[in-house]
Formats: sequence, C-alpha cells, structure tokens
Amino acid sequence: EVQFVESGGGLVQAGGSLRLSCAASRFRFDRYAIGWVRQAPGKGREGMSCISGSNGDTYYSDSVKGRFTISRDSAKNMVYLQMDRLNPEDTAVYYCVADIGVCTSGSYTFYEYWGQGTQVTVSS
Repeated sequence: EVQFVESGGGLVQAGGSLRLSCAASRFRFDRYAIGWVRQAPGKGREGMSCISGSNGDTYYSDSVKGRFTISRDSAKNMVYLQMDRLNPEDTAVYYCVADIGVCTSGSYTFYEYWGQGTQVTVSS
C-alpha cells in the first residue's frame, strides 16, 4: 500500500515562505500523479498543485499559481511544495496525495492515496 509522510509545516508570518516535503514509500513515481491538497477549518478540500510522475508536467490552481512550486526527486521518492508569499488565507492542513495516471488539473481533489497531513499556519 502506498504511504506518504508529510513534513515542513509550521507557523510563519504573512509574506514568508515554507517548504513542504512528502516522503513516499511502496510507490513507483512514474505510474502516479502526485499532488498537494489543503483543507482549512470549516472549508472543503482544495487542490493546489499536481506533478505527473511519468513526465514531470506540473499544474497549479489559480489561487496558488505564481506563489507555489511543486517539484520531485524521483530517486529519493520525494515530492516538495515550495510556498512563497504566504498569506493568512493559506492557513490549512496540507496533504500529499496521489492517484494512478497523469495530472490533468491543479485543482483536482479526488485522489485515492492521502498522507496524514501537516499544519500550516500563517499569521497576519
């Protein structure tokens, strides 16, 4: 079974940056679309970004495009989310997610595999 462990969350001031990491196990990168989905308190899930393991194509939602960057290190089975110019609306639990196939959108949320999540809090 695919497993993910996220890390890198924490408290940051508005305008600051954080880098989230996702360590994947029992996982063949080239077969999956890997993404990041967040959920803020009292709100639904929001897809932010996706990277196709087969070819490295990346997708972003409009809310994070230009501020967040997704990347991968296939040799280490790691996926990263660099988050810049954070604002209080980015406060949420961030999940590393995956599904068989390739990415088609940065805002997709119906992934099959989910990590346990890491909290990101942005203070004003």
